Formats: sequence, C-alpha cells, structure tokens
Amino acid sequence: HNMSLSIYGNRESGQDVRTANVTAVQALSNILKSSLGPQGLDKMLVDNIGDVTITNDGATILKQLEVQHPAAKILVNLSEIQDQEVGDGTTSVVLLASELLRRGNELIKMDIHPTTVICGYKLAMKESVKYIKEKLSERVTNLGKDVITNIAKTTLSSKFISYESEYFAGKTKYPVSSVNIIKIHGLSSLDSKLIDGYAIMNGRASQSMPTVIKNAKIAFLDFPLKQYRLHLGVQVNINDPTELEKLRVNKILESGANVILTTQGIDDMPLKYFVEAKAIAVRRVNKDDLRRIAKLTNGQIRLTLSSIEGTEKFESSCLGHCDEVYEERVGDWDVMFFKGCKTSKSNTILLRGANEFVLDEMQRSIHDALCSVSRALESNYVVVGGGCVEVALSVYLEDFAKH
Repeated sequence: HNMSLSIYGNRESGQDVRTANVTAVQALSNILKSSLGPQGLDKMLVDNIGDVTITNDGATILKQLEVQHPAAKILVNLSEIQDQEVGDGTTSVVLLASELLRRGNELIKMDIHPTTVICGYKLAMKESVKYIKEKLSERVTNLGKDVITNIAKTTLSSKFISYESEYFAGKTKYPVSSVNIIKIHGLSSLDSKLIDGYAIMNGRASQSMPTVIKNAKIAFLDFPLKQYRLHLGVQVNINDPTELEKLRVNKILESGANVILTTQGIDDMPLKYFVEAKAIAVRRVNKDDLRRIAKLTNGQIRLTLSSIEGTEKFESSCLGHCDEVYEERVGDWDVMFFKGCKTSKSNTILLRGANEFVLDEMQRSIHDALCSVSRALESNYVVVGGGCVEVALSVYLEDFAKH
C-alpha cells in the first residue's frame, strides 16, 4: 500500500498571500495613522477587563491590540523593538513599513519579481544612509546646548503634554537609567518637578524613626529581618531568644549603617532596635529601585548575613554612602529622597497630574523624550527636522535611480 505524504494545513502562495499581507498591514497602519504628529489624536483603548489606556505611543497602542495575522504581528514586534532600542518613533516605523509594503505590492502587480523589489529597497536604504551621513547630519557638539532641549521639545510635540513642552523639555538630564520617574496624583502637571537625587515611593517602617539623616550610610538587604531558621551548620548559643534578633540587627548597625533598605519585611522586634539606634529602616523596597540606589551610592546588596566561615557578619564595605536621606510627604504618599549620591548623578522626575491616565501618558512621553535625547548624545549626530531630510532623500534617490 502506498503512504501518501501530506502536510496538514493549507498552503497559500503567490499573489493572494501578498495582497492579504498588505491588507492586514494597511489595517494596522490606518489605526496608527491618525495618532502621528503634532496634529495627531490620542487613542483610548479598553481591554476585556475594562481597563482604559489613553495613549499616543505607537508601541503601547499595538501592544494592546490582539493581532492574529502573521504579517501584522511582525509590525507589532517592529514597534516594540523600536521602543526598546530607540525609545521614540514607534508610530512612524509602522507607517513607513506598511507604506513600503503597499508600494512594493503595486510593483509586483506590474510583473516585477519580488526579489528585484527587495534589492531595490536595500540599495535605496544603503544610499540614503550614506547620503544622510555625508550631507545631512550635523554634530551635536557643534550646535550648542539648546539643541538637546529642542530634541526633547520635538519628541514631546506629538504627545499629550505638548502644550507644556516648553516646561517639560527643560527637565531632561543625561543618563536615562539613573532618571527615576515617580507618579503621584494631585495638583496640575505643571507642578511636576525635577529632583536632584533619587526618590522611592516608600515611607519609613515606623513613625518614631527620624525623618532626616545627614551623611547616610545605607545597608541594602535582600532578606527579611524576622525570626528565622539558621542555616545548616550555623550555631548560635544564646540565653534569651529575643537576643537572636538583636544579634542580627546589631551586626548591621555595628557596620555603621544608619539607613536600612530591604526588599522584604521587618518584624516588630528588629524595628524596635532600629528605632532605638535612631536609624531609618524602609521595608518592601522595589528590587529595581534597590539595585539602582546601590549602584548610585556605591553599595552592595546583601542576600544573606552568612559568610563563608559559617559565622554571620556584615562588612562596612557593603554600605552605600550619600549626603542625606529624608522622608517627605508628597500628595498622599510618603517619599524617601536620597540626595548627593557618591558615585554618579541621579535625578528623579516627580510627575503630578489629575488622574492615572494623564500620569501614565506623561510617563510614556517623558520616557520617549529621554531616550531620544540620550540617542542624540550617544551618536553625537542630529539631522534637520520638519521633513527636510525625507524630501532631500527623495530628490536624491530619484536622481540616483535615473543614472
């Protein structure tokens, strides 16, 4: 008997698929089209739970859409990658790609082989890049400080906070990763401010702790301070069970620490000792925040007190240093501020706004602006805006095609 070889599913090829692809991609770009540029409109997306997102950021919109078609999925991916790599221009990327597809499809309908079209696109890209590098780009360093602010302004111009872009553009600082963005309800978006130092949305663990500590030495813990089982082979002899806690807390305080940050909880007993020692302890700190503060203050995060010898100790070399740690009430939240960090400058942008949606959108816009500024500083080149480059390229390529 004969086994007929078959592959499950149906195979589509040729023009039908291409047309289907183009249609799917057009559908996506039509959604995004109206949100592009300063005259663009924001989109309100409601998901199946009923959560509302109001945004102008291409990547955010596409993330919310549940896309089935494979070609359209690639575009969604494209905008996500653009968001990670460059941080801004997520909408434009999708629109460009879909337009190129559409035009390519027109060419193929005129019986030009797809490979030829692809080659043409690749050649055009190489030439464009070459031309931009030679003729159209300008070093940032030659242009002075204002350029940076203008880049930020341009980025914000298509966003929700565009009418205040003057105000927000002045806020951007250089290293993106050390700029922390905190969102707090209340007041108007013009009350947002740039704080020198790092801030986290955590209050002190106990109200009786001091609110300000000058030249702070910070201990970073990634374990809970509570009664716990000792590790294998570790023995501690004590007469009074409350001593055990005290031992551990003292180990930390002896190293000179007066600010203790932990990602986990702190029990009442250890808290009492911290209060007595007039130290600030903050519990349930976000892990990313902890890592960043550790990096900024030149400290190390300790996962455990146990050392190799089987004893418990806490070296003062693990401590981070900064000029002052203080708690301040902002809106309804207690916020801890870290000022004058040892190793590098860090800034926090404190965003205020009327409601969640506004704040989220502001955060996305600020992120885009920060990214585009940092890209410009990294590559040290900018090109002229307002569509000049695109027009120049179009003229150049047409000329190039003729020869």
